[in-house]
Amino acid sequence: MAAVPAGLFAVYKAPGVAWNSVRDAVETRLLRELNAAPARPPRSRIRFLPAASAGPPGLVAVKVPVLAEHRLVRGPRFTQLKIGAGHRLDVKASGVFVLGVGHGNKLLSHLHNCHLSKVYTVRGQFGKATEDFSDTGKLIEKTTFDHITREKLERILAVIQGTNHKALLMHSNIDMKTQEAYELAVKGLIRPMGKSPPIITAIRCLQFALPEFQLEIHCLHETQQYLRKVVHEIGLELKSSAVCTQVRRTRDGVFTLDDALLRTQWNLRSIQNAILSCQLRVKTELEKTMGHWDGSVLQEMDAEMAHTNDGQQKERG
Repeated sequence: MAAVPAGLFAVYKAPGVAWNSVRDAVETRLLRELNAAPARPPRSRIRFLPAASAGPPGLVAVKVPVLAEHRLVRGPRFTQLKIGAGHRLDVKASGVFVLGVGHGNKLLSHLHNCHLSKVYTVRGQFGKATEDFSDTGKLIEKTTFDHITREKLERILAVIQGTNHKALLMHSNIDMKTQEAYELAVKGLIRPMGKSPPIITAIRCLQFALPEFQLEIHCLHETQQYLRKVVHEIGLELKSSAVCTQVRRTRDGVFTLDDALLRTQWNLRSIQNAILSCQLRVKTELEKTMGHWDGSVLQEMDAEMAHTNDGQQKERG
């Protein structure tokens, strides 16, 4: 009998697909495989039936299966799984999409409270502006872009990063002159531990070949539409215009593209292996962040990890 997976794992969401369709597809595949796995045979019970021999009538004790437990009678053993979604991606965006199953739903909440940064590669194109800042939106205007150089673009990026660094310190609500601020800075934990506007912690140019360019953006509390707007504003600052042609998440907290399962890997074994491979990283990050704020979270996770590992060892046995 297959064990129900429990924990966190990442899948790759393709552009043009809604995040809830991805989650539903994973749930459907897991349910199909769990219900197709060999099941425990029905229990037996003793019944007294008339003797079949030609001798004197009487009753004979016979062991018969409990038909109420037969798969064809009771139906599928699993009808739904509680699969939670981490930081969502809109329809146009692609990349790392974290899901939680079983106690992984609690871990999603804990990681959300860690306010970990996410990394995106964002492609843009100079020379036009649209209503929704994407290349598929309604065209508003066309502009020239021959005057733009990589140096000019990088100066704008430096200004954006400097402005956002000030916002990061302001929303972290920490006195930078204290010992606590120093300790958090050493651990890389200076970040808003509550709601804040979108904050870009790092931004750099990866490729530049007019009219196209590619950026790498590290950020907190963002939406993909906010990143498209950043591309639009970069175009304005450079006395031109720009649209976003791609938003791709390459990292979400401790999960990277290498961890993201492709659609062909959305099966029970691959998901169980993915959960096991990231358990230690998730725990380490929680120790680093939540241990500073709330140690009870770590005790709870240790108990849940031990329970999961025991269940998987029994399945192998």
